[in-house]
Amino acid sequence: MNKLLMAALGGTLAGALVTTQIAGPMIAQEADKNASVYEQLDLFGDIFERIRAQYVEEVDSKDLVEAAINGMLTSLDPHSSYLNVKDFEDMTTQTRGEFGGLGIEVTQEEGFIKVVSPMDGTPADQAGILSGDFITQVNGETLSGLTLDQAVDMMRGPVGSEIILTVVREGVADPFEVSIIRDTIKLTAVKARLVGNAVVLRISTFNDQTFPGLEEGIKQYVEEAGGIDKVSGFVIDLRNNPGGLLNQAIMVSDAFLETGEIVSTRGRSPQDGERFNATVGDLAQGKPVVVLINGGSASASEIVAGALQDHRRSITVGTKSFGKGSVQTLIPLKGDGAMRLTTARYYTPSGRSIQALGVMPDIVVNQPKVDPTVAGTEATAADEAEQQRSEADLRGAITNDSMTEDERKQLEEDRARTEEAAKLRDEDYQLAYAVDILRGLAAVAPKP
Repeated sequence: MNKLLMAALGGTLAGALVTTQIAGPMIAQEADKNASVYEQLDLFGDIFERIRAQYVEEVDSKDLVEAAINGMLTSLDPHSSYLNVKDFEDMTTQTRGEFGGLGIEVTQEEGFIKVVSPMDGTPADQAGILSGDFITQVNGETLSGLTLDQAVDMMRGPVGSEIILTVVREGVADPFEVSIIRDTIKLTAVKARLVGNAVVLRISTFNDQTFPGLEEGIKQYVEEAGGIDKVSGFVIDLRNNPGGLLNQAIMVSDAFLETGEIVSTRGRSPQDGERFNATVGDLAQGKPVVVLINGGSASASEIVAGALQDHRRSITVGTKSFGKGSVQTLIPLKGDGAMRLTTARYYTPSGRSIQALGVMPDIVVNQPKVDPTVAGTEATAADEAEQQRSEADLRGAITNDSMTEDERKQLEEDRARTEEAAKLRDEDYQLAYAVDILRGLAAVAPKP
Protein backbone atom coordinates (compact mmCIF):
# COMPACT_ATOMS: atom_id res chain seq x y z
CA MET A 1 0.00 0.00 0.00
CA ASN A 2 2.81 2.36 0.94
CA LYS A 3 4.64 1.48 -2.22
CA LEU A 4 1.54 2.28 -4.29
CA LEU A 5 1.00 5.57 -2.49
CA MET A 6 4.62 6.58 -2.99
CA ALA A 7 4.40 5.67 -6.65
CA ALA A 8 1.34 7.83 -7.00
CA LEU A 9 2.96 10.70 -5.17
CA GLY A 10 6.07 10.28 -7.27
CA GLY A 11 3.99 10.51 -10.40
CA THR A 12 2.30 13.65 -9.16
CA LEU A 13 5.59 15.27 -8.23
CA ALA A 14 7.13 14.29 -11.54
CA GLY A 15 4.14 15.77 -13.29
CA ALA A 16 4.48 18.94 -11.28
CA LEU A 17 8.17 19.10 -12.12
CA VAL A 18 7.54 18.65 -15.84
CA THR A 19 4.78 21.25 -15.75
CA THR A 20 7.10 23.74 -14.09
CA GLN A 21 9.77 23.10 -16.68
CA ILE A 22 7.29 23.82 -19.58
CA ALA A 23 5.53 26.75 -17.93
CA GLY A 24 8.76 28.71 -17.49
CA PRO A 25 9.42 29.14 -21.25
CA MET A 26 5.70 29.72 -21.92
CA ILE A 27 5.56 32.59 -19.44
CA ALA A 28 8.72 34.01 -20.94
CA GLN A 29 7.25 33.77 -24.46
CA GLU A 30 4.06 35.54 -23.35
CA ALA A 31 6.12 38.28 -21.74
CA ASP A 32 8.17 38.66 -24.94
CA LYS A 33 4.94 38.85 -26.97
CA ASN A 34 3.52 41.57 -24.71
CA ALA A 35 6.79 43.48 -24.85
CA SER A 36 6.68 43.30 -28.66
CA VAL A 37 3.11 44.69 -28.69
CA TYR A 38 4.13 47.57 -26.41
CA GLU A 39 7.11 48.29 -28.66
CA GLN A 40 4.81 48.45 -31.68
CA LEU A 41 2.44 50.78 -29.83
CA ASP A 42 5.41 52.97 -28.90
CA LEU A 43 6.37 52.98 -32.59
CA PHE A 44 2.85 54.06 -33.53
CA GLY A 45 2.97 56.84 -30.94
CA ASP A 46 6.36 58.01 -32.22
CA ILE A 47 5.14 58.13 -35.84
CA PHE A 48 1.92 59.88 -34.80
CA GLU A 49 3.83 62.63 -32.99
CA ARG A 50 6.35 63.08 -35.81
CA ILE A 51 3.52 63.49 -38.35
CA ARG A 52 1.86 66.10 -36.13
CA ALA A 53 5.10 67.99 -35.64
CA GLN A 54 6.92 67.65 -38.98
CA TYR A 55 4.39 66.96 -41.79
CA VAL A 56 4.49 69.68 -44.44
CA GLU A 57 0.96 70.81 -43.53
CA GLU A 58 -0.90 70.85 -40.25
CA VAL A 59 -3.05 67.76 -39.82
CA ASP A 60 -6.07 67.03 -37.66
CA SER A 61 -5.21 64.54 -34.92
CA LYS A 62 -8.70 63.05 -35.02
CA ASP A 63 -8.43 62.38 -38.76
CA LEU A 64 -5.08 60.69 -38.25
CA VAL A 65 -6.42 58.39 -35.54
CA GLU A 66 -9.51 57.50 -37.57
CA ALA A 67 -7.36 56.73 -40.61
CA ALA A 68 -5.08 54.53 -38.51
CA ILE A 69 -8.03 52.63 -37.03
CA ASN A 70 -9.66 52.18 -40.42
CA GLY A 71 -6.39 51.02 -41.95
CA MET A 72 -6.04 48.42 -39.22
CA LEU A 73 -9.55 47.10 -39.81
CA THR A 74 -9.54 47.15 -43.62
CA SER A 75 -6.26 45.20 -43.63
CA LEU A 76 -8.16 42.25 -42.13
CA ASP A 77 -10.71 41.63 -44.90
CA PRO A 78 -12.87 43.61 -47.37
CA HIS A 79 -15.83 43.84 -44.98
CA SER A 80 -14.27 45.12 -41.74
CA SER A 81 -14.04 48.89 -41.36
CA TYR A 82 -14.38 51.87 -39.04
CA LEU A 83 -17.54 53.97 -39.22
CA ASN A 84 -17.40 57.54 -38.02
CA VAL A 85 -20.55 59.22 -36.70
CA LYS A 86 -21.90 60.09 -40.18
CA ASP A 87 -21.13 56.68 -41.67
CA PHE A 88 -22.79 54.96 -38.70
CA GLU A 89 -25.92 57.10 -39.14
CA ASP A 90 -25.95 56.33 -42.89
CA MET A 91 -25.79 52.58 -42.24
CA THR A 92 -28.59 52.78 -39.66
CA THR A 93 -30.71 54.68 -42.20
CA GLN A 94 -30.05 52.07 -44.91
CA THR A 95 -31.41 49.26 -42.76
CA ARG A 96 -34.68 51.25 -42.57
CA GLY A 97 -34.86 51.35 -46.36
CA GLU A 98 -34.23 54.98 -47.39
CA PHE A 99 -30.96 56.81 -48.07
CA GLY A 100 -29.18 58.99 -50.60
CA GLY A 101 -26.76 57.75 -53.26
CA LEU A 102 -26.42 55.74 -56.47
CA GLY A 103 -27.99 52.47 -55.36
CA ILE A 104 -25.11 50.02 -55.76
CA GLU A 105 -23.48 47.57 -53.40
CA VAL A 106 -19.72 47.40 -53.96
CA THR A 107 -16.80 45.42 -52.64
CA GLN A 108 -13.05 45.40 -53.21
CA GLU A 109 -11.42 42.61 -55.19
CA GLU A 110 -7.63 42.55 -55.59
CA GLY A 111 -7.52 46.32 -55.13
CA PHE A 112 -10.34 47.05 -57.61
CA ILE A 113 -13.83 48.31 -56.81
CA LYS A 114 -16.32 45.67 -57.96
CA VAL A 115 -20.10 45.99 -58.16
CA VAL A 116 -21.82 43.26 -56.15
CA SER A 117 -25.22 44.35 -57.41
CA PRO A 118 -27.27 47.37 -58.42
CA MET A 119 -30.45 47.80 -56.38
CA ASP A 120 -33.81 47.61 -58.14
CA GLY A 121 -35.10 50.88 -59.58
CA THR A 122 -32.16 52.98 -58.37
CA PRO A 123 -30.15 55.43 -60.51
CA ALA A 124 -27.35 52.87 -60.95
CA ASP A 125 -29.83 50.20 -62.05
CA GLN A 126 -31.51 52.56 -64.51
CA ALA A 127 -28.14 53.65 -65.88
CA GLY A 128 -27.30 50.03 -66.76
CA ILE A 129 -24.69 49.20 -64.10
CA LEU A 130 -24.42 45.41 -63.83
CA SER A 131 -23.28 42.93 -61.21
CA GLY A 132 -19.60 42.15 -61.83
CA ASP A 133 -18.74 45.57 -63.29
CA PHE A 134 -15.48 47.16 -62.11
CA ILE A 135 -15.46 50.91 -61.38
CA THR A 136 -12.02 52.34 -62.13
CA GLN A 137 -12.61 56.11 -62.04
CA VAL A 138 -15.04 58.61 -60.55
CA ASN A 139 -15.36 61.91 -62.41
CA GLY A 140 -12.04 61.18 -64.11
CA GLU A 141 -10.17 60.49 -60.84
CA THR A 142 -8.71 57.01 -60.44
CA LEU A 143 -9.78 54.76 -57.57
CA SER A 144 -6.53 52.81 -57.71
CA GLY A 145 -4.83 52.63 -54.32
CA LEU A 146 -7.89 53.75 -52.34
CA THR A 147 -9.62 51.75 -49.65
CA LEU A 148 -13.21 50.66 -50.18
CA ASP A 149 -14.54 53.36 -47.85
CA GLN A 150 -12.50 56.04 -49.59
CA ALA A 151 -13.88 54.95 -52.96
CA VAL A 152 -17.43 54.98 -51.59
CA ASP A 153 -16.86 58.50 -50.21
CA MET A 154 -15.87 59.65 -53.70
CA MET A 155 -19.15 58.32 -55.08
CA ARG A 156 -21.24 60.12 -52.49
CA GLY A 157 -22.63 63.58 -53.16
CA PRO A 158 -25.71 65.81 -53.02
CA VAL A 159 -28.99 64.44 -54.34
CA GLY A 160 -29.51 65.67 -57.90
CA SER A 161 -25.81 66.00 -58.71
CA GLU A 162 -24.18 64.16 -61.61
CA ILE A 163 -21.41 61.60 -61.31
CA ILE A 164 -19.43 60.00 -64.15
CA LEU A 165 -18.25 56.43 -63.52
CA THR A 166 -15.64 54.74 -65.70
CA VAL A 167 -16.62 51.09 -65.96
CA VAL A 168 -14.74 47.98 -67.06
CA ARG A 169 -17.03 45.11 -68.03
CA GLU A 170 -16.24 41.53 -68.97
CA GLY A 171 -16.86 40.97 -72.66
CA VAL A 172 -16.56 44.68 -73.51
CA ALA A 173 -13.22 45.55 -75.09
CA ASP A 174 -12.74 49.07 -73.75
CA PRO A 175 -13.65 50.94 -70.56
CA PHE A 176 -16.71 53.17 -70.95
CA GLU A 177 -18.29 56.02 -69.03
CA VAL A 178 -21.70 56.00 -67.36
CA SER A 179 -23.44 59.18 -66.25
CA ILE A 180 -25.64 58.84 -63.14
CA ILE A 181 -27.71 61.45 -61.29
CA ARG A 182 -27.60 60.87 -57.54
CA ASP A 183 -30.99 60.49 -55.90
CA THR A 184 -32.68 59.53 -52.67
CA ILE A 185 -32.83 55.75 -52.62
CA LYS A 186 -36.15 54.38 -51.43
CA LEU A 187 -35.96 50.62 -51.33
CA THR A 188 -39.07 48.49 -51.45
CA ALA A 189 -37.69 45.32 -49.94
CA VAL A 190 -40.33 42.98 -51.42
CA LYS A 191 -42.39 43.33 -54.59
CA ALA A 192 -44.92 40.57 -55.22
CA ARG A 193 -46.96 39.75 -58.30
CA LEU A 194 -48.85 36.92 -59.95
CA VAL A 195 -47.36 35.37 -63.10
CA GLY A 196 -49.73 32.76 -64.42
CA ASN A 197 -50.60 30.82 -61.28
CA ALA A 198 -47.21 31.40 -59.64
CA VAL A 199 -46.67 33.97 -56.92
CA VAL A 200 -43.39 35.78 -57.63
CA LEU A 201 -41.69 37.39 -54.62
CA ARG A 202 -38.92 39.76 -55.66
CA ILE A 203 -36.71 40.42 -52.61
CA SER A 204 -34.22 43.19 -53.39
CA THR A 205 -32.66 43.63 -49.93
CA PHE A 206 -32.88 42.38 -46.35
CA ASN A 207 -33.88 45.32 -44.16
CA ASP A 208 -36.53 45.91 -41.51
CA GLN A 209 -39.24 45.86 -44.20
CA THR A 210 -38.38 42.48 -45.71
CA PHE A 211 -40.31 39.90 -43.70
CA PRO A 212 -43.44 42.07 -43.24
CA GLY A 213 -43.38 42.72 -47.00
CA LEU A 214 -43.03 38.98 -47.70
CA GLU A 215 -46.00 38.12 -45.49
CA GLU A 216 -48.18 40.80 -47.06
CA GLY A 217 -47.18 39.84 -50.61
CA ILE A 218 -48.00 36.16 -50.07
CA LYS A 219 -51.35 36.95 -48.48
CA GLN A 220 -52.39 39.44 -51.19
CA TYR A 221 -51.52 37.33 -54.22
CA VAL A 222 -52.72 34.01 -52.87
CA GLU A 223 -56.10 35.69 -52.46
CA GLU A 224 -55.85 37.19 -55.95
CA ALA A 225 -55.11 33.73 -57.39
CA GLY A 226 -58.31 32.42 -55.80
CA GLY A 227 -56.78 30.63 -52.82
CA ILE A 228 -53.76 28.44 -52.16
CA ASP A 229 -55.27 25.54 -54.15
CA LYS A 230 -55.09 27.69 -57.29
CA VAL A 231 -51.42 28.58 -56.77
CA SER A 232 -48.87 26.44 -58.61
CA GLY A 233 -46.04 27.57 -56.33
CA PHE A 234 -43.77 30.43 -55.30
CA VAL A 235 -40.73 32.00 -56.92
CA ILE A 236 -38.32 33.76 -54.53
CA ASP A 237 -36.27 36.08 -56.72
CA LEU A 238 -32.97 36.89 -54.95
CA ARG A 239 -31.00 37.99 -58.01
CA ASN A 240 -28.80 41.04 -57.43
CA ASN A 241 -29.78 41.08 -53.75
CA PRO A 242 -26.61 42.10 -51.88
CA GLY A 243 -27.86 40.94 -48.48
CA GLY A 244 -28.51 42.87 -45.30
CA LEU A 245 -29.79 41.91 -41.88
CA LEU A 246 -29.13 38.36 -40.69
CA ASN A 247 -32.33 38.16 -38.65
CA GLN A 248 -34.42 38.98 -41.72
CA ALA A 249 -32.73 36.24 -43.74
CA ILE A 250 -33.54 33.78 -40.94
CA MET A 251 -37.19 34.91 -40.83
CA VAL A 252 -37.58 34.63 -44.62
CA SER A 253 -36.09 31.11 -44.58
CA ASP A 254 -38.30 30.15 -41.64
CA ALA A 255 -41.36 31.30 -43.60
CA PHE A 256 -40.95 28.28 -45.92
CA LEU A 257 -39.62 25.70 -43.43
CA GLU A 258 -41.37 23.72 -40.69
CA THR A 259 -38.37 22.40 -38.80
CA GLY A 260 -34.58 22.00 -38.84
CA GLU A 261 -31.59 24.26 -38.87
CA ILE A 262 -31.57 27.41 -41.01
CA VAL A 263 -28.02 28.62 -40.51
CA SER A 264 -25.20 28.40 -37.98
CA THR A 265 -22.38 30.81 -37.28
CA ARG A 266 -18.95 29.88 -35.96
CA GLY A 267 -16.55 32.43 -34.61
CA ARG A 268 -13.04 32.27 -33.27
CA SER A 269 -14.12 30.70 -29.97
CA PRO A 270 -16.46 27.68 -29.83
CA GLN A 271 -18.72 29.49 -27.34
CA ASP A 272 -19.28 32.28 -29.86
CA GLY A 273 -21.09 29.94 -32.26
CA GLU A 274 -24.85 30.23 -32.77
CA ARG A 275 -27.43 27.99 -34.36
CA PHE A 276 -30.78 29.18 -35.70
CA ASN A 277 -33.65 26.74 -36.21
CA ALA A 278 -36.97 26.93 -38.04
CA THR A 279 -40.27 27.13 -36.23
CA VAL A 280 -43.54 25.45 -37.20
CA GLY A 281 -45.48 27.22 -39.94
CA ASP A 282 -45.00 27.27 -43.73
CA LEU A 283 -46.47 30.36 -45.40
CA ALA A 284 -46.38 28.52 -48.74
CA GLN A 285 -48.44 25.65 -47.21
CA GLY A 286 -46.25 23.00 -48.81
CA LYS A 287 -46.47 24.40 -52.35
CA PRO A 288 -43.31 24.08 -54.51
CA VAL A 289 -40.70 26.85 -54.24
CA VAL A 290 -38.15 27.98 -56.82
CA VAL A 291 -35.31 30.26 -55.73
CA LEU A 292 -33.63 32.48 -58.33
CA ILE A 293 -30.00 33.53 -57.74
CA ASN A 294 -27.11 35.00 -59.71
CA GLY A 295 -23.65 36.47 -59.16
CA GLY A 296 -25.18 39.49 -57.45
CA SER A 297 -26.89 37.38 -54.76
CA ALA A 298 -24.76 37.74 -51.65
CA SER A 299 -24.66 37.26 -47.89
CA ALA A 300 -28.22 37.10 -46.49
CA SER A 301 -29.49 36.02 -49.93
CA GLU A 302 -27.13 33.06 -49.82
CA ILE A 303 -28.35 32.12 -46.35
CA VAL A 304 -31.90 31.82 -47.68
CA ALA A 305 -30.87 30.02 -50.87
CA GLY A 306 -28.57 27.62 -48.99
CA ALA A 307 -31.11 26.80 -46.27
CA LEU A 308 -33.96 26.03 -48.66
CA GLN A 309 -31.64 24.09 -50.97
CA ASP A 310 -30.19 21.94 -48.18
CA HIS A 311 -33.67 21.11 -46.86
CA ARG A 312 -34.78 20.22 -50.41
CA ARG A 313 -37.54 22.75 -49.95
CA SER A 314 -36.75 24.55 -53.17
CA ILE A 315 -35.30 24.15 -56.64
CA THR A 316 -32.51 26.69 -57.06
CA VAL A 317 -32.24 28.19 -60.54
CA GLY A 318 -29.88 30.71 -62.17
CA THR A 319 -26.12 31.12 -61.83
CA LYS A 320 -23.62 30.77 -58.97
CA SER A 321 -24.04 33.30 -56.17
CA PHE A 322 -21.43 35.81 -54.97
CA GLY A 323 -19.90 33.78 -52.12
CA LYS A 324 -19.91 36.11 -49.11
CA GLY A 325 -20.13 33.70 -46.20
CA SER A 326 -18.95 35.91 -43.35
CA VAL A 327 -20.82 37.69 -40.57
CA GLN A 328 -20.09 41.29 -39.61
CA THR A 329 -20.92 42.60 -36.14
CA LEU A 330 -21.59 46.31 -35.71
CA ILE A 331 -19.91 47.38 -32.47
CA PRO A 332 -20.71 50.90 -31.19
CA LEU A 333 -17.64 52.80 -29.97
CA LYS A 334 -16.95 55.86 -27.83
CA GLY A 335 -17.70 59.08 -29.64
CA ASP A 336 -20.84 57.69 -31.37
CA GLY A 337 -18.89 55.91 -34.11
CA ALA A 338 -18.83 52.15 -34.66
CA MET A 339 -16.66 49.30 -35.83
CA ARG A 340 -17.82 46.80 -38.41
CA LEU A 341 -15.86 43.66 -37.63
CA THR A 342 -15.96 40.23 -39.24
CA THR A 343 -16.63 37.94 -36.28
CA ALA A 344 -17.82 34.65 -37.76
CA ARG A 345 -18.45 32.52 -40.81
CA TYR A 346 -21.89 31.16 -41.45
CA TYR A 347 -22.74 27.62 -42.52
CA THR A 348 -25.76 26.15 -44.28
CA PRO A 349 -27.75 23.34 -42.59
CA SER A 350 -25.56 20.64 -44.18
CA GLY A 351 -22.48 22.27 -42.62
CA ARG A 352 -21.01 23.80 -45.79
CA SER A 353 -19.43 27.22 -45.80
CA ILE A 354 -20.12 29.22 -48.94
CA GLN A 355 -17.35 31.74 -48.27
CA ALA A 356 -15.62 32.46 -51.60
CA LEU A 357 -17.50 29.51 -53.16
CA GLY A 358 -21.11 30.66 -53.36
CA VAL A 359 -24.30 28.65 -53.73
CA MET A 360 -24.46 26.58 -56.91
CA PRO A 361 -27.96 26.36 -58.40
CA ASP A 362 -29.59 22.98 -58.98
CA ILE A 363 -30.32 24.08 -62.54
CA VAL A 364 -27.91 26.51 -64.20
CA VAL A 365 -29.81 28.99 -66.38
CA ASN A 366 -27.96 31.91 -67.95
CA GLN A 367 -29.83 35.08 -68.79
CA PRO A 368 -29.55 35.45 -72.57
CA LYS A 369 -28.94 38.89 -74.01
CA VAL A 370 -31.62 39.64 -76.56
CA ASP A 371 -30.88 42.35 -79.11
CA PRO A 372 -34.18 43.50 -80.60
CA THR A 373 -32.30 45.32 -83.40
CA VAL A 374 -31.01 42.03 -84.82
CA ALA A 375 -33.10 40.75 -87.71
CA GLY A 376 -35.16 37.70 -86.92
CA THR A 377 -35.63 38.37 -83.20
CA GLU A 378 -39.08 39.88 -83.63
CA ALA A 379 -41.97 38.28 -85.44
CA THR A 380 -43.94 40.41 -87.84
CA ALA A 381 -47.64 41.06 -87.29
CA ALA A 382 -48.44 38.76 -90.23
CA ASP A 383 -46.34 35.94 -88.70
CA GLU A 384 -48.07 36.31 -85.35
CA ALA A 385 -51.49 36.31 -86.97
CA GLU A 386 -50.60 33.14 -88.88
CA GLN A 387 -49.32 31.42 -85.72
CA GLN A 388 -52.54 32.26 -83.87
CA ARG A 389 -54.86 30.70 -86.47
CA SER A 390 -56.51 27.47 -85.31
CA GLU A 391 -59.40 25.11 -86.09
CA ALA A 392 -61.79 27.48 -84.37
CA ASP A 393 -60.93 30.19 -86.92
CA LEU A 394 -62.00 28.05 -89.87
CA ARG A 395 -65.36 28.87 -91.44
CA GLY A 396 -67.99 26.30 -90.51
CA ALA A 397 -65.96 24.57 -87.80
CA ILE A 398 -68.17 22.52 -85.50
CA THR A 399 -68.37 23.43 -81.82
CA ASN A 400 -66.94 21.57 -78.83
CA ASP A 401 -69.77 19.92 -76.92
CA SER A 402 -67.76 18.49 -74.02
CA MET A 403 -67.57 21.66 -71.91
CA THR A 404 -70.05 23.85 -70.12
CA GLU A 405 -69.92 27.61 -70.57
CA ASP A 406 -68.27 28.02 -67.13
CA GLU A 407 -65.65 25.38 -67.97
CA ARG A 408 -64.94 27.08 -71.29
CA LYS A 409 -64.53 30.44 -69.54
CA GLN A 410 -62.12 28.89 -67.00
CA LEU A 411 -60.12 27.30 -69.81
CA GLU A 412 -59.80 30.63 -71.61
CA GLU A 413 -58.61 32.32 -68.39
CA ASP A 414 -56.01 29.58 -67.83
CA ARG A 415 -54.80 29.89 -71.42
CA ALA A 416 -54.53 33.66 -71.10
CA ARG A 417 -52.35 33.24 -68.00
CA THR A 418 -50.18 30.66 -69.75
CA GLU A 419 -49.67 32.94 -72.76
CA GLU A 420 -48.87 35.87 -70.47
CA ALA A 421 -46.20 33.77 -68.73
CA ALA A 422 -44.78 32.71 -72.12
CA LYS A 423 -44.32 36.38 -73.12
CA LEU A 424 -42.13 36.75 -70.04
CA ARG A 425 -39.38 34.75 -71.77
CA ASP A 426 -38.51 37.77 -73.91
CA GLU A 427 -38.29 40.06 -70.85
CA ASP A 428 -36.74 37.78 -68.23
CA TYR A 429 -35.77 34.30 -69.36
CA GLN A 430 -34.59 33.12 -65.92
CA LEU A 431 -37.85 34.10 -64.23
CA ALA A 432 -39.88 32.52 -67.04
CA TYR A 433 -37.88 29.32 -66.57
CA ALA A 434 -38.67 29.34 -62.83
CA VAL A 435 -42.39 29.83 -63.50
CA ASP A 436 -42.31 27.01 -66.07
CA ILE A 437 -40.80 24.67 -63.47
CA LEU A 438 -43.70 25.39 -61.09
CA ARG A 439 -46.21 24.85 -63.87
CA GLY A 440 -44.59 21.53 -64.70
CA LEU A 441 -44.61 20.39 -61.06
CA ALA A 442 -48.27 21.37 -60.74
CA ALA A 443 -49.11 19.40 -63.87
CA VAL A 444 -47.74 16.14 -62.44
CA ALA A 445 -48.83 16.67 -58.84
CA PRO A 446 -51.44 14.19 -57.53
CA LYS A 447 -54.97 15.60 -57.61
CA PRO A 448 -56.42 16.24 -54.14
